[in-house]
This record gives sequence, structure tokens and C-alpha cells, in this order.
Amino acid sequence: MALAMGAAAVAAQRPPRECGVILVTVLVGQTILGWHNDIVDKERDAAHRTPGKPVADGRLDPGAVWYAIVVAALVLVPLSITTGITAGAIYLVSVCVGMLGNVVLRTGFFSWVSWAVSFGMLPAYLSYGGWGGQAVGDPPETAITVLAALLGIGVHFMRAVWGLVADHEDGWTYLPLKLGLRLGATRLLALSTFYTVVIVALLVFFGYREGLSQ
Repeated sequence: MALAMGAAAVAAQRPPRECGVILVTVLVGQTILGWHNDIVDKERDAAHRTPGKPVADGRLDPGAVWYAIVVAALVLVPLSITTGITAGAIYLVSVCVGMLGNVVLRTGFFSWVSWAVSFGMLPAYLSYGGWGGQAVGDPPETAITVLAALLGIGVHFMRAVWGLVADHEDGWTYLPLKLGLRLGATRLLALSTFYTVVIVALLVFFGYREGLSQ
């Protein structure tokens, strides 16, 4: 995600220093989301013996991870507003939406909503950005925003495929699981990958033709 956003900033012809800040900002934001998800899923990961989960297997104390999240958040705020208060606020809200998605809606039919909303805000983070806290750009193209939201749904499905068995055992009823039960995990992964590739191609096309900002 961080590399993709950095590449998008380069494609939008942002100066190198802004591209670097955007890459680091998104990297920190994604790290926070990953740590938060590990805490939320601690009991589930332990019950299913999910590999590579140090919080669930006791190697990391949840309190230490919460401390790391707070420290990372204190780093994320100034990083975000380095490219403008408006842009920074948008990105911070997108991270909050992602964290909210870790605890709300994720097990039901509307699990995709937080993914669509958080991804849909990313073009605005890029388009409103500049350099310095007072930097204010322009709103993003509507097509880019819609496609970014659709990309978020595709990423959600692709990530969900790998946990369908555990989610089914836990009684989840979210859309990827419903489709996985009907289509099979392999076919769902193939369709999700194809869908995501198409959306990325459309993003590149509209970005090249229309640009990022209105």
C-alpha cells in the first residue's frame, strides 16, 4: 500500500520530498492498522493457531502493542499534516475508518464498507496535498475516487480468501464468505484478483486521461 501510494504520488508529479513523506505516512498508517488488527484478533488467532501472530501466541504483550500504536499515532499526525492540514486530516480519518472496520461490521454483510470508504479517501489525501501545513490542493476526480473505493472492496475480498475456513468456523456471515461457500475459495480468489487488476487498470487509464485532481 505504501509503495502504491508513493508511486501514485510520483505519477501525479508531486515533488520527491512530498512523495517520500506520503510513502512514510502510509507505511506508518498501515503498520498501526496491522497492529490493531492483531490485538482485536488475539483470541481468534490463538484459537485457530494462526501462524505469525506474536500477540496471539504470547510472544508480545497486548499492552506493549497498544503502547506502540500510541507512539506510532503520535508520529503519524505530524507526518500526515506535513503535506497539508486538509490532506493530513483526510488520511487520519481514513486510518480511523480502517481501525473502526477492525471492530465493527467486519463479520457481517457490510464488511466491505470500511474498505470502500478508507480506500475512497486516499485520492483526496493525494489531491489536496502540497507542502507545509497550509497547503491546499484541489478535490480529486470523481471517477478516481469511485475506482479507489472499488479497489478497496477488491483488496478486502483478496485478503479475506485466506481466512475463510476460520471465519466460517466462527460463524461470520460476511460477503466474501458467502461467495466463497458458493464459488469455492480458488475461484473466488481468481475472480477477486481479476476484478482488482481491472480496477487498477481503470485507475491508471483515468489517471492518465483525466489526472488526479479536478
